[in-house]
Amino acid sequence: MRFAEQWSWCTVDEISDVAPSIREFRLRPEGAVAAYPAGSHLNVAVLIDGQPARRSYSLVGERDPHIYRIAVRLAPDSRGGSRAMWNFKAGARIEISNPTSLLEIDWNRQHYCLIAGGIGITPISAIASALRRRQVDSTLHYAVKSRGEAAYLDELSDMLSDRLIVYAGDEAARVDLDATFRALPPDAIAIICGPMRMLDAARRAWNDAGRAPTDLRYETFGSSGLLPTAEFRVRLKDTGAELVVPPNSSMLDALNAAGFEVISDCQRGECGVCAVDVVAVDGEIDHRDVFFSEQQKRDNRKICPCVSRAIGTVTIDTLYRAEAV
Repeated sequence: MRFAEQWSWCTVDEISDVAPSIREFRLRPEGAVAAYPAGSHLNVAVLIDGQPARRSYSLVGERDPHIYRIAVRLAPDSRGGSRAMWNFKAGARIEISNPTSLLEIDWNRQHYCLIAGGIGITPISAIASALRRRQVDSTLHYAVKSRGEAAYLDELSDMLSDRLIVYAGDEAARVDLDATFRALPPDAIAIICGPMRMLDAARRAWNDAGRAPTDLRYETFGSSGLLPTAEFRVRLKDTGAELVVPPNSSMLDALNAAGFEVISDCQRGECGVCAVDVVAVDGEIDHRDVFFSEQQKRDNRKICPCVSRAIGTVTIDTLYRAEAV
């Protein structure tokens, strides 16, 4: 494991809607809020259909010494985490992990380009705030369906002024990634969080601009894909076993619950630790990770079961073999 998780209890101190489908939760831990880097997230323990699960949520804005702020979009096609979170009431006691960060940001640059799509504004808002505090040059490009659905728009406008550029879909505005990246100074770093289509487009535009791949940093929702979230089947090579993965569960959870143990780490499709071999596909794989390259995803030889899904049936080899008795 790249970081050790520590779990503790907190109280849901306050709940407020920051957009029609986005709800902010202010969580008050039993102890002080430890220091954590901008762009960090924490895990929340929830019950989904009576079964324990955990979901990751990015921390919003400036660090508060007493409160964690997270925002949750109510997603009708999610695996149930957002519905579980929206059912919490103020005063509820819930279990959370310590904050951790998967974004390795070089804070010594002079120029930063921040890009957020929808709920992806949550970690980006914290990074924008940190850069503003350091008086470092940065511009935030914020893509939303409409300004009315843009979470934290007033807060960001007050903080960034003309360094905030909003692209509202209902106004036919769309961020031009190619032009944006080509206009950046040579030493600029780009940090992006958004849906899979945006991340894929950003990686293509970044490479086309001839920029160093390591200067593009991104975080994924961990559940957004190109295909609908639906039930699918997984067959295990040489075992005769076939598992059904329901919409509210990941392939990783289904494998582990059935005794086919798969080692994992981030469970967000970013580290590749849980990747397993794909033997055959009867249908289509929806690669929702940001670990594999576009070519590797087209090859369909590996899959990250923590986030990726399928339509139809996938035959895999986890390399797990039960000990002989």
